[in-house]
Amino acid sequence: MAYAIIQAGGKQFRVSEGEIVRVPTIDAEVGASVELDALLQADGDSIQVGLAGNQVKGTVVEHGRGKKVIVFKKKRRKQYKKIHGHRQDFTAVLIDSIGSASDKND
Repeated sequence: MAYAIIQAGGKQFRVSEGEIVRVPTIDAEVGASVELDALLQADGDSIQVGLAGNQVKGTVVEHGRGKKVIVFKKKRRKQYKKIHGHRQDFTAVLIDSIGSASDKND
């Protein structure tokens, strides 16, 4: 099974073709095509690391916000409590193809 490790928004994700992955917000319209840099590409037993020009092509499916994460701070015996919530923005991307165009022609 072919997969790739991509980097988006300072985070790394393991993706394969046909998969929908939630990455940090990308400035693109829904339905637009995006290209993400592949750090590693694997197909069966062959693994390619750090090849320049490896691209993972995908289509933007939706934009949204994740579940709320509660941040709770407390100092015991000091009557101090603080509650904050945070929702991370994301872009859902459908992975169309893995690898550069030259890999597909071989």
